[in-house]
Amino acid sequence: MKGFVDKEACIGCGMCTAICPKVFIMDQDGLAKAKDIDIPEEDMEAAKDAELQCPVEAIKVE
Repeated sequence: MKGFVDKEACIGCGMCTAICPKVFIMDQDGLAKAKDIDIPEEDMEAAKDAELQCPVEAIKVE
């Protein structure tokens, strides 16, 4: 599974990076970005939590 960020929806709150920094980072434009990695099993719960906690539903894990 991989993480994805909808740049059109992202407001740059940093919630996803706080919850799952191994998968999500803040880009130089101040918006979230998903690392181009397969999410390790041990980080899957945090990645899914980041998806659920995003206030604008910009995060997808699939």
